[in-house]
Formats: sequence, C-alpha cells, structure tokens
Amino acid sequence: MSTLEIRDLHVEIDGKEILRGVDLQVRSGEIHALMGPNGNGKSTLLAAIMGHPRYVVTQGQILFDDQDVLAMTVDKRSQAGLFLGMQYPQEVAGVTNSDFLKAALNSRREKPIPLFTFIKEMEKAVNELEMKSDLAHRYVNEGFSGGEKKRNEILQMMLLKPTIAMLDEIDSGLDVDALKIVANAILKQTQDHTMGLIIVSHYDRFYQLIQPTHSHIMIDGKIVMSGDSTLVTKIDEDGYDWLQKELGVEIKEIEEPIIKRTSVGSLGTCAVNPKNGQVHE
Repeated sequence: MSTLEIRDLHVEIDGKEILRGVDLQVRSGEIHALMGPNGNGKSTLLAAIMGHPRYVVTQGQILFDDQDVLAMTVDKRSQAGLFLGMQYPQEVAGVTNSDFLKAALNSRREKPIPLFTFIKEMEKAVNELEMKSDLAHRYVNEGFSGGEKKRNEILQMMLLKPTIAMLDEIDSGLDVDALKIVANAILKQTQDHTMGLIIVSHYDRFYQLIQPTHSHIMIDGKIVMSGDSTLVTKIDEDGYDWLQKELGVEIKEIEEPIIKRTSVGSLGTCAVNPKNGQVHE
C-alpha cells in the first residue's frame, strides 16, 4: 500500500498565499472527494503536489511513501507514480497521441514497451472510453472538443497506471453519457485497490457514480471538515453557508489563479522559497 501525505502545506503564487496549512493523507484504494467554493485552493493543492513551477511551497511537506516529493522534479514525480488529470488540458501541436503516450510509458520503464503491446493497450483503452478510432494519429488535444480532452486525460491515466491520481474537474465538459463512461473507466482502475484518487468536482452526480470513501471541504486554503460520502450529499443539498455558522469560517473568494499554459521548458525549473531561500523542485 502506498501513501501520499501532505503536512501543514502553505503555497503561494506571485507572492499571494493560497494554501494556509493543508493536512491530507491518501492511501492506495481510497477515493477522496475534494470540495469547496470556487477559488479556495483546490486546484492549487493539486498543482503544488505535481510540481507546477509557479506554485511556491513556503512551508510544510509532501511525502510519497516517505519520499520527499518537494525534492523531485516534475518528471520524477510522475515516474514515482503521481498523475494529474488537468482541468485545462493543453494542445501539443505536431506530437501524435501515440508518440506522446509511448514516450511517457517508456520514461517509466527500464526497457521500451514492445510496439504490439503498446498498440493493444492503447486500442483497448480507446475502446473503453468510446473515443474515435483515429485518436492515435491525431496531435495531442489539437482540435479536440472539451469532452474529448477530458477523456484523453483519463486515457493517459489508464495507460500510465499511477499509484496516486489527481483529477481536477475531469467531469466538466462531459455530457451525461460521457460522464458515465469516464466514471466507469476510473472505477475500473481502482478495482484492485492499488490506485488512490483525489477528485475535485462541483457535481454530486459525478460523485454518486464514483462513490468516494473520504470527503473534504476546503475553505480559504484549509481543509475545514472531512467525512465520508454523506458529506458530498449534504453539500449538494445545503451548499456551504451552514459552515459559517457551524465552524465560524468566512467563505470568500481568494482569487485562486488558473494557469492554463506552461512552456515545456519551465516544467523542469525550481520554485524557490523567497522567505528562506530553500529550493523546491
């Protein structure tokens, strides 16, 4: 069993603090729903775990099976078994899906994957997600609809088989039928209990299909309440206003940045803590 542990995590971007002390533990086989009003730090948390260079960790730890994730470059985090399904998948002109996925798989193997094995696995995943048969030869996300881009993220997850997958609003842009297809594909990946999930979504319908084992509410950069799947239902029925009375927390927009495009070269750079000069990959 693998464990991702976040301890007292503080993160800022462009000098503005977004996360203000997050504690979270995710194990293999667990499905964690991460909820909260827009702009309260959910996407920031996932981006920081994966190592986006503009998100600066100023305090706290991220441990994956007792390894210091903050000391890893982005590619090493992926090779260790972390995966992020992005809210805004990027187009990569001139690179076919098959070349992209084969390169990603080979970066995690001692020997390159045999071509026949790769083709067989990719075709199987494409069929399960009911994607177009010419997907392998199309450039990554170029000309894709919003729903196709989200399915392509799940396709990557299915082939890479991460230990901990983080899905940032992977359900947005999907119609009812596509939502069920994606949910079924995600659940199939968790059947052997070797993969843990953190899922950000605003829709109770998606969580009903996924059935999280744990639920968390994030307000103002902190997890203020945790529970089981019944917490998702309560939020769907009552919203977040009741938390102000029950916990005395103020619900406000903190203008969480949405970063849609990052140059490939910048992903290997380091984020430096301006307060103590400590370098975080």
